[in-house]
Amino acid sequence: MIHDFSKNGFATRAVHAGEAPDPATGASAPNLVMSTTYVTTADASFSAEDFGENTPFIYTRWGNPTIAQLERKLASLENAEAAVAFASGMAASTGLLLQFLKPGDHLVVSDVSYAGVAEFTKDYLPSHGIEVTKVDLSAPANLKAAIRPNTRFVYAETPANPILKLTDISAAAAITHEAGAKLIVDSTFATPVATRPLELGADFVVHSLTKYMSGHGDAIGGAVLGKAADLAELKKGASIHLGGIISPFNAWLILRGISTLPVRMRAHEEGAFAVARALESNPNVKRVIYPGLDSHPQAELAHRQMKNFSGMISFQVKGDGGAAARRFSDRLEIIHYAVSLGHQRSLIFYLATNDMLRTSFQMTAKQEAVYRSFAGDGIFRLSVGLEDPADIIADLDRALEA
Repeated sequence: MIHDFSKNGFATRAVHAGEAPDPATGASAPNLVMSTTYVTTADASFSAEDFGENTPFIYTRWGNPTIAQLERKLASLENAEAAVAFASGMAASTGLLLQFLKPGDHLVVSDVSYAGVAEFTKDYLPSHGIEVTKVDLSAPANLKAAIRPNTRFVYAETPANPILKLTDISAAAAITHEAGAKLIVDSTFATPVATRPLELGADFVVHSLTKYMSGHGDAIGGAVLGKAADLAELKKGASIHLGGIISPFNAWLILRGISTLPVRMRAHEEGAFAVARALESNPNVKRVIYPGLDSHPQAELAHRQMKNFSGMISFQVKGDGGAAARRFSDRLEIIHYAVSLGHQRSLIFYLATNDMLRTSFQMTAKQEAVYRSFAGDGIFRLSVGLEDPADIIADLDRALEA
């Protein structure tokens, strides 16, 4: 029997929610169930149309005990009614949009978001008859002006990858709901340790579990959280029919990672503060963007909306950013020059602005000006890991020397 941990603290839920000792063996750790099929009764239906909350395990594309534990834990941490896990963060985002959008619908999406989502909403959705408007969601007035009678969803990402621009979730939810639409928030950078968007009015939360939730750079996964009725429809549709389900092994690894999420996020934040302040004082650094710093252009919103400022820093260097990137890849010893984020290891990567505008982001001249106000001609995205902050700082200082 699974205990109800809803009244316990966040750290307790991170360790215990959704899990129970194995009734047959007494195993304390969650079981890893890799079976693709399950012995069932003769009256069991093998049709997704008959799938429901009380459907027994039949086939792992429909449901799996290990994946179910992960979904229960995620729902507990976000204070959501339900969660659906996917094979990746992209599978979660695209599955959600494909499930509920139809030709003729209108989607408002943040003009700065994860590159895969930016490209999917720029190319794929319009080719299938869905209208998409890219909006700078850092100003609620921009969202209000973009709403149309056929707007079905607003898709925000906060903090936004890679420039750490923020969206006021409560304000966005009020505007969205007034128009009869629903708000989706990608909260991957924040995690539920920092922000729980459903409590601020969002209808859906999306996570790339690959990042901070897993925390160890060894498992890819994604999730959508929200109301049980919406998630049941998503499970029956996008999850079962599109088939982008998470591997039980990855679900098991992510379950293990989540148990230390509160402790890790405190350490990520502590390290990021130290590194961000050191970078601000480095003569070779032009600008540092970190939500916890008073220098962040939305510092007031960050302090109001985030209980933890995470481990993500963006910064510009003086001079040629491309040349600096080559020095970083050659000289770094502690930090890995690599994509992704949220791992125990520190990771850094250079994102040239012209490349991002050419391949991922579709912007008006005004939106581009806002982007360049954060990123300049290029930006380093640094995921501060769990190493000693002094070692991370020394590694950056060596790489920053011309």
